[in-house]
Amino acid sequence: MSDFFFHIEEYILEHSDPEDEVLAALNRETNLKVLRPRMLSGHLQGKILEMISKMIQPEKILEIGTYTGYSAICLAKGIKKGGKLHTIEINDELEDIVLKYIKKAGLTEVVSNHFGNALEIIPEINEMFDLVFIDGDKREYLKYYHMVFDHVKPGGFILADNVLWSGKVIELDSPDDEYTKGIFDFNEYLKNDSRVEKVILPLRDGLTLIRKK
Repeated sequence: MSDFFFHIEEYILEHSDPEDEVLAALNRETNLKVLRPRMLSGHLQGKILEMISKMIQPEKILEIGTYTGYSAICLAKGIKKGGKLHTIEINDELEDIVLKYIKKAGLTEVVSNHFGNALEIIPEINEMFDLVFIDGDKREYLKYYHMVFDHVKPGGFILADNVLWSGKVIELDSPDDEYTKGIFDFNEYLKNDSRVEKVILPLRDGLTLIRKK
């Protein structure tokens, strides 16, 4: 079955737009030089993030969890002229590679990079966002959600990555490891939040699309 899905993904990529040169180079360098390269959004998810951003045409974007900058570059492709993407990464050892590829993508004036704890940085940004992408510490997803909610415009979108957490969210009624519990609690809260519309896409490790009413 895994071979089937591998070939299906190959087919999908062959019939989608190719990865651009900057993203392909970032993909290669991340896999060669950075720990846990699976954290990279990659071509398929990156293209979907780009398309969502282009459909929304946001003026202001917040990304929680930059990693090496792949998803930030994809999201920034849909931003309105004069818009701004704020992205937050806790690991300052990634700063050089992030800034290098943001510059290569010609997005230095569009992307504002913040390094540190998102829970401390988000209140300092003090903007209203059309689009928020949550992909940071899985233990803190619900805190991020509460923190950004009032800063999302009505009709705006929140995207949350890794919401299936390799299937661990369905293994126990109440998970005991902190990361799985963080995702589990976020999903359970969101299920009952009548302030939003939501759907989980079975893309890679699960991507939830949330629209604020």
